[in-house]
Amino acid sequence: MSIHPSAVVAAGAVVPESCTIGPFSTIGPDVVLGEGCNLISHVVLDGHTRIGSRNVFYPLSSIGVAPQDLKYGGEPTQTEIGDDNTIRESVTISRGTVKGGGITRVGSRNLLMAYVHIGHDSQVGSHCILANAATLAGHVTIEDHATVGAFCPVHQFCTVGKYSFIGGGTIVTQDVLPFSLTSAKRENKAFGINKIGLERRGFSPERLKTLQKAFRFLIAAKMNTSQALDRIRELEGEDAKLLADFIERSQRGVIK
Repeated sequence: MSIHPSAVVAAGAVVPESCTIGPFSTIGPDVVLGEGCNLISHVVLDGHTRIGSRNVFYPLSSIGVAPQDLKYGGEPTQTEIGDDNTIRESVTISRGTVKGGGITRVGSRNLLMAYVHIGHDSQVGSHCILANAATLAGHVTIEDHATVGAFCPVHQFCTVGKYSFIGGGTIVTQDVLPFSLTSAKRENKAFGINKIGLERRGFSPERLKTLQKAFRFLIAAKMNTSQALDRIRELEGEDAKLLADFIERSQRGVIK
């Protein structure tokens, strides 16, 4: 095991021999690390935090710290992180709150760039990118393969759908449609499918064509949302069904 002499590892912490703990890092007594994790330096792992394998934590990242919630009274809530994540400089991930479900989760193979904040009780999927200073308020859900651009604040209880892309500087106060491009340059509105991103993820021309039809019903045709949903339900394929289901279960409304 490689632990720098200046690092502080509390009694009770679980740190496998394959991990590297860099200088001036601190690991709390209720932290469980998976195999092959690397804390480069000045990393804080706190609270009841369970971390998977092969995660890399860059300097000044703080994981499992107390939530920024005035109602929090020190309860033993949790943070859970999957495998193969890259967590860059000064990222903060707060543990959950009792009223919010008690756990903040981050999946696997995500890139969290510098100064990202993941607020209490948020749920981040896998294969996501959160660019520099993306800020998730409490209770936010980021679904798999989503990208949140730099300097994007996401309001409490919002959901960012699968395969969506949010341009930098966009203020998100409603749910972001799966597969969509949403940008502040278009007055914080969706303006089509995330075609380049979907192609990179292996979407076939047929799948893209179906999604383009669905988005025309939503944002280009002279239909209300209920009418557009009826037309989307007529399209074939799981993508159209996923999109329609997402809209129907939205509590905050969707960005169109």
